Amino acid sequence: MKIRLAKNPNCVLAIAGFFAAVFAHSGAAAADKLLALYSARVMSQSMPWIAQEAGLLKKYDLDLQLVYVAAGAPAYAALMSGDVEIELAGASGFVRAIVQGNREVAFIAGVKNVLTHSILAKPEFKKPENLRGKKIGVTRIGSNPHYFAIQALRHFGLDTKDVTFLQTGGAPETFAALVSGSVDAGVLTAPTDAQAIALGFHYVVYGPDLRIPYAATSFVTRRAVIAKRPQVLGRFMRVMAEAAMILHTDREFTYRVLGKQLRLDDRKILDAAYNSEIKVLEPRLVIKPEALQAILDEISPTEPRAKNMKPQDLVDARFLDEMGKSGFFDQLWSGKR
Repeated sequence: MKIRLAKNPNCVLAIAGFFAAVFAHSGAAAADKLLALYSARVMSQSMPWIAQEAGLLKKYDLDLQLVYVAAGAPAYAALMSGDVEIELAGASGFVRAIVQGNREVAFIAGVKNVLTHSILAKPEFKKPENLRGKKIGVTRIGSNPHYFAIQALRHFGLDTKDVTFLQTGGAPETFAALVSGSVDAGVLTAPTDAQAIALGFHYVVYGPDLRIPYAATSFVTRRAVIAKRPQVLGRFMRVMAEAAMILHTDREFTYRVLGKQLRLDDRKILDAAYNSEIKVLEPRLVIKPEALQAILDEISPTEPRAKNMKPQDLVDARFLDEMGKSGFFDQLWSGKR
């Protein structure tokens, strides 16, 4: 069977357009899908949002399926069940799982290695001692806010039995519980703490001053995913590295992203949140040993095996090492800071 090519120029253009569309669709379909989870609607977990808005996923040929699951047991279960392949979350539950024998979990990068939460309440609660016998809202037992509250109260001579922790489910819910009076105090971080300040609440404990070491925001995955999809994870980490650079160097773009995702357009609140948080976020996604060691030390009284583990046992740094050795980080940050 012979096929005659149309001599009509319009037909030729139409055919060319058809094949161009087919090839464009094929290229889009070739993007590698990656299922990712973030566990808090906060600035320190904004890099996937920034990557989406900046077009970085397309640049690196990734189709990122991003979902929100509350920190703590639900986030851990989502990773271990295979529902997601990589998470941006606090480290406590994952460290505990490794200590208990789960060798699948691996930390591959860090965003925040100290806690920057604070405890906020009405002005009548003037000092931490005034919280004795009161209800404190945290997202979940075992979450970053809960851990911070324990450490902060201990710093000021209070014990966990001196207060009642109420689980709210998430940072927006803690804020709502504080505003409604369902809790006497709430553990919040940027930018939600600034929103509370704007409504007349105040810091009973200002967390950034305490500089509590802790792997508060980290990238974590399973070793099986690393083995199966190393190139995809490598490209994902380059996306996050570029997003981190934007976060640190382009305040206005970051504000637009935060405003969209958090439905927040108050410039004063955004300024307060950014200025307090950016100082402790890692520009090159380093996960510091002391941040993981703090968690090992915290759980060692109930998990004696933690005493025999070292932070490096929990980390697979291949992607960070590659970006460092290849010169990617140096090129990315050249002239930026």
